[in-house]
Amino acid sequence: MVFLVLEVMKLHTIGRGILSFSFNIIAIARKVLWRQVMKIGIRISQVLILSLLLLSFAALGIAEDSDIPQENSAVLEKSFYLAAADTVWIRPGLTLTIVDVKIPSDRKLVVTFRITDSSNQPLDRDGIFTPGVVNTSWLLAYIPANASQYVSYPTRVQTSPITGKAERQAAADSGGSYTSLGDGNYRYTFGTVLPANFDTTATHTLGVYARRDLRTWDLSLYVDNEVKNFVPDGSQVTKIREVVVTKSCNACHDPLAAHGETGRRDVEVCILCHTPQTVDPDTGNTTDMKVMTHKIHMGKALPSVIAGKPYVIIGNAQSVNDYSTVGFPADIRNCQMCHKDSKQVNNWLLDPDRETCGSCHDNINWASGENHVGGPQTSDKYCGNCHWPSGDREFDSTIAGAHTVPYKSAQLRNPKIEILSASNFAPGKKPTITFKVTDKTGKFVTLADMTRLTIRIAGPTGDYRWQSSESALKAATAANGVSTFDMTTVTIPADAKGSYAVHMEGYFSATLNPGTANAVAQRDPAQDVVKFFAATGTTVTPRRSLVDTAKCEKCHDRLWFHGGTRNTVENCAACHNPTLTDSRPASKGGQESLDFKIMIHKIHTGEELQNGYDIIGSSGSVAASFGEVRYPGDRRDCLQCHVANSYTLPIASTATQVKWPHNWWDPVYPTSAACLSCHDSIEAAAHALGNTVTFGEACAVCHKESAEFAVSKSHAR
Repeated sequence: MVFLVLEVMKLHTIGRGILSFSFNIIAIARKVLWRQVMKIGIRISQVLILSLLLLSFAALGIAEDSDIPQENSAVLEKSFYLAAADTVWIRPGLTLTIVDVKIPSDRKLVVTFRITDSSNQPLDRDGIFTPGVVNTSWLLAYIPANASQYVSYPTRVQTSPITGKAERQAAADSGGSYTSLGDGNYRYTFGTVLPANFDTTATHTLGVYARRDLRTWDLSLYVDNEVKNFVPDGSQVTKIREVVVTKSCNACHDPLAAHGETGRRDVEVCILCHTPQTVDPDTGNTTDMKVMTHKIHMGKALPSVIAGKPYVIIGNAQSVNDYSTVGFPADIRNCQMCHKDSKQVNNWLLDPDRETCGSCHDNINWASGENHVGGPQTSDKYCGNCHWPSGDREFDSTIAGAHTVPYKSAQLRNPKIEILSASNFAPGKKPTITFKVTDKTGKFVTLADMTRLTIRIAGPTGDYRWQSSESALKAATAANGVSTFDMTTVTIPADAKGSYAVHMEGYFSATLNPGTANAVAQRDPAQDVVKFFAATGTTVTPRRSLVDTAKCEKCHDRLWFHGGTRNTVENCAACHNPTLTDSRPASKGGQESLDFKIMIHKIHTGEELQNGYDIIGSSGSVAASFGEVRYPGDRRDCLQCHVANSYTLPIASTATQVKWPHNWWDPVYPTSAACLSCHDSIEAAAHALGNTVTFGEACAVCHKESAEFAVSKSHAR
């Protein structure tokens, strides 16, 4: 036993600090010494003495490195809440670095790599000297001279139990071997043998996806993806494939994740397997990245799905993946939502082909020419004859023209509303609002040209519970473009106190490409604006800021509700306040809340709700159903939508009860309302109700930021 300890000390003191050595000794005490006790019956007293010796080393290590900072993690990462002492020995995080790549004479690629934690300290791949086994899977592909996409070297044959058809698919390497080089460094030798005539001048890409599971310690499944481009003959890499980058995907997906818990997170890794050579033998659908990704994001808008044929891919272990209910959160023509920040950012414009175009327009029959104005197409080389990158007119047959998003059209006037002042703004009064409307050139707008221009008063700003609106199209406009409107139907409540908000919205009715076959009717709305005024006193208190419209538009590109005139969260909150409900009759469980915090949480939880979320219209029928919404990100990341700490407890003292007859009880205090909008089980409701009394709720006792079950900590990943 002493020899074992000495050998481990010798191994791990080379190039390592006392802290790392100390932890490794503890790991041996835990994993090796006890095993020896059980096997050979060492006297307990000897084990205790040796354990004390090892713990002394550990204490020395901690003392020497007590100034090591806690992991610099985001507040929504579980490791952020890990005690410093636990951080020292658990060492969360995972980073895999490819150090070197060689192809020896036996044509089995050899890669040297290093595994470290979030503090750049070495990790043990086997999980013996550091917690958590690190699993790695290796990919290798090349771009042929006459192609722009990868071909994978490792492959597998997948036979469908449904069709009996076999397909050779791109795969991770198998049959390889690992060699430990010490101090977190390793060598992996591929099992795949490259062909004797492999192209040494072609771009080759080595990819790896790694995962380290620390959930036993109430942490996370850590993953890392890395790629390395190289040319075997040693020349410079000049040919690449970078059409989309992971950063663009993560604007919505937060983070991008596929294939369960295998750790595949980066597009750069995905494209090494999702090549034209890979077909699903069960359905016959290709899993080529450029086709599959377009089809998934088109989802329920695919012509084939609309016609009744689901879009399904059957994956590993016969898992059925049906993408027929996917709804893209923005206008699908907005190609630049995904195609941005990459080195080949204009590939979608410059390289049209039948497979890519047919992935969205999948009702085209290229052989017969059905649903294709250009008729039959037997080759991609003629696509560019009609489909130039761009032309002189929007909505034409050029690629940019055909993908013009109407609300981004250069032909729109883009009105801008500015609220200048409010007078007679007091309880029981009808206020006068002064404003101006200009277009994108700065020229003032004649109000008669507009289709809608509405002023809405809402309040109080502590928590909106009242709102009323009136058309301002007949406002008097001076020569300088300043308009003044005396409201005639809106009276500020007689019992109003504090501050109230003035919201304005409006739009033109436009025709794009007028007088042509490509004419498009389009609303041209202004960005909603809001300004706050004191109804009583002199202090103006804005409504609290909870959600940032810019964050919404990372996925939605542009908020566009009620015909486009409601396009900021500040405006939405005025109507969707704690008093707003749908028209659900009592016979169907009572009215459903349309309060913004309930409605938005429920919509984004979508298919993960236990009880669904339907909105009943005035006709008594379902006006909208959100039970199939598939949120693309991780809903635990409240900062995807929320501003700073606006989601934490305690909630603002001015927040009020929510009218919610369709809930387990009514009315509901604001914290319970927010939480139960996602956690809609009866158990969650009972928990919330059990901490609610007639004069308030006790949620913050356990869930405030300084408490054990803080919202941030409970949502941490």
